[in-house]
Amino acid sequence: MEIGIDSFVSTQWTHDSPSGDAKRIAELLEEIEMADKVGLDVYAIGEHHREEYLASAPTILLAAAAARTKNIRLASAVTVLSSDDPIRVYQQFATIDLISNGRAEIMVGRGSFIESYPLFGFDLKDYETLFAEKLDLLLTVRDEINVHWSGTHRAPLKGEGVYPRPVQSPLPVIIGVGGTPQSFARAGALGLPLIVAIIGGEPHRFRPLIDLYREAGRRAGHSPDKLWVGVHVHGFVAETTEKAADILWPEYQRTFNKIGAERGWGPTTRGSFDAQRGPLGALLVGDPETVAAKMLHIDESLGGVKRITMLLNGSTLTHENALRHIELLGTEVKPRVNGLM
Repeated sequence: MEIGIDSFVSTQWTHDSPSGDAKRIAELLEEIEMADKVGLDVYAIGEHHREEYLASAPTILLAAAAARTKNIRLASAVTVLSSDDPIRVYQQFATIDLISNGRAEIMVGRGSFIESYPLFGFDLKDYETLFAEKLDLLLTVRDEINVHWSGTHRAPLKGEGVYPRPVQSPLPVIIGVGGTPQSFARAGALGLPLIVAIIGGEPHRFRPLIDLYREAGRRAGHSPDKLWVGVHVHGFVAETTEKAADILWPEYQRTFNKIGAERGWGPTTRGSFDAQRGPLGALLVGDPETVAAKMLHIDESLGGVKRITMLLNGSTLTHENALRHIELLGTEVKPRVNGLM
């Protein structure tokens, strides 16, 4: 199983000093270097356009990381393709692939927030058609140097060349999804890998949707090795389970209470947080043995997963705690998981 980190690069939200945000970016790059050093498989940065995050331009951060690492794969999590230009997305990730000598991945999705739509001049009524059309263009660009393509949301392409071309052929494109059945079925029909965001409840409830994905891929004639599944989860690893929970709780509470206030959810409680840490819950919080056991449970309950990535944002986590979490994930959790599979 591949094990890695996702980040939206949280800041302290006040932005009272540009030097504070610069320090946070420096810490992020150190954390990615540590992940590479301890043998984690992937580090992914998600695109967000909100005051509490610094990852509005993840490709620039990934390019910086590519120049400072040797083995770890570098991905988005996700690129909000609906409000971006697929040509530019491809060019940027092809460039990262060249810098990293073949370690870039594009994870695309519609995003869990909507800020990018008005910011870049797109209408939310086109939410579904924008993504479907732009995904089609991205896959076309991936397969063709001189692109012939037409759609409804941009001018047609009549054989224009798209450069540079990456080291990897094809450049990996992964679909990031929440809980919409149509998204699972589309990824399967296209034969694209799938990353499922599991941020609450019990992971096994996603099994019917993953089965739908695999069946759609089978019906479309795609080989099973192309139809791999990964999951994105929240969690934290420390020397003891109690320490891991106490470190993560303030970050978790702060994040979900802010989002909850926007979306009409009730306040997040320590009791609900602790319940999610249980054997069947979505949070992977604990000592290395506990987290490894839960990863194996997720693998079994979902019929086999190729990759698990854990969110590490960092606004209330200290840099030292983040580095220790990464170290334990690479040196303690990953060997346990893969030694038992």
